[in-house]
Amino acid sequence: MVPERETTTRERAASGATAASRARARLDQPRPPRRRFLPEWDPESFGRLSERVARFLGTGRFIVWMTVVIILWVVWNVSAPSSLRFDEYPFIFLTLMLSLQASYAAPLILLAQNRQDDRDRVNLEQDRKQNERSIADTEYLTREIAALRIGLGEVATRDWIRSELQDVIKDLEERHDGHHPDRGVFPADRSGGRDVHDR
Repeated sequence: MVPERETTTRERAASGATAASRARARLDQPRPPRRRFLPEWDPESFGRLSERVARFLGTGRFIVWMTVVIILWVVWNVSAPSSLRFDEYPFIFLTLMLSLQASYAAPLILLAQNRQDDRDRVNLEQDRKQNERSIADTEYLTREIAALRIGLGEVATRDWIRSELQDVIKDLEERHDGHHPDRGVFPADRSGGRDVHDR
């Protein structure tokens, strides 16, 4: 026979293991779907619908159609036989319909404006980053052009080389004329014409 103390310890350990396994979620298995009591909708598709409605409400076509409907409504309820009239002179039902339309139109327009503001904010941020990159590229190109100008200032140009060579030739001619008056700088000057080996 098992003592009472051991049985209670075993029962507690077993109940603790089951409670721990219940409390811990298995990471290798997907969670079961939750029950939702409210209807679900896609915010992106609902936002696109609100933008379409807001665009339509801001057109002249909507104003024309709304004016035509109101005129037909009033004319029908004034001139039709009383058995066919559905909204008598104070036009309470028409007022209710217009109020309902306004109460739905205002949030849809605000939602469309919020979405447009979000898009404008993203576009402005992208433009700001593009401007920063353009400014950095321009500064880099400016530094490179300045370095090239400094480097070109130290490069020997054709006119400078020509003037230096002329100075060297004059110096050589002066030296050779001082020692040998009949000799020039080049062999062609000695013979008075082209050398035979120059052909």
